[in-house]
Amino acid sequence: MENRKNLTKLMVVGLLIVMLCEFIGKFTLTFGSVSLVLFPMLYAVLVGIIITPDLLGQKIKILKEAIGEKEINIAGEVVGIALVILGIKYGSTVGPNIEKIIAAGPAFLAQEFGHILAPLIALPLALLLGFKREAIGATSSISRETSLGVISEKYGINSPEGSGVLGTYLIGTVLGTIYFSILGSVSIYSGLHPYALGMATGVGSGSMMTAAASSLSTVVPPEMADTILAYGATSNMMSSITGLIFLVFISLPLTNKLYDILEPKIGRKNKKKKVA
Repeated sequence: MENRKNLTKLMVVGLLIVMLCEFIGKFTLTFGSVSLVLFPMLYAVLVGIIITPDLLGQKIKILKEAIGEKEINIAGEVVGIALVILGIKYGSTVGPNIEKIIAAGPAFLAQEFGHILAPLIALPLALLLGFKREAIGATSSISRETSLGVISEKYGINSPEGSGVLGTYLIGTVLGTIYFSILGSVSIYSGLHPYALGMATGVGSGSMMTAAASSLSTVVPPEMADTILAYGATSNMMSSITGLIFLVFISLPLTNKLYDILEPKIGRKNKKKKVA
């Protein structure tokens, strides 16, 4: 009964946030010749962060009563369910565009080699910042759901590697959605074909893909919007599947090997004074 009450409060607050953010999302920010369309999800993430007990909830009693720790815990489960529904919705855009997707097949496969860039670029930076074994979990992939499962199974979630992947996963969930929403809107000015940009939004994260593809679809000609969403959904599905294979057989072994080579050379030394 108590859980039902917490869920009801969560749904009411969520509905209010959605209504507010949908209204705000109607406005476009213009900087000279550049128009920045911010997907309502961006505002929803920001509002959701602000009203938590750790921020405004500490100062405003009514917010703490509406969104407390129990509601936050339930929200995590609700998000998982919502992403399943979202996946079905985007899956329905794939069917009508299946011929275009099949024609672009080689491009979908080629982009999966991008997974290997995570350890090549991020691992050296992590070591320079002072990370140790945490860097392996954090940089062997983009640290989404599949990565969380693989690292947790291999090393344990309480291991240094588990801490690394979990930390990156949480940061990606919050900041990644905001970043991808902005990137999806401004990427049209890169000169790349909108379909290529739509394909690039599918990195293996439902929330990030949704933010980027939806923002992108609002700044392209209307006839391209459905195809961009279909490319994003297909690419995201393939990234999740092939990303798992890449992580297990290529990325994770490569990250471990690079760690053994680079850590002694560029890793920060632990300078601890010996106590006499």
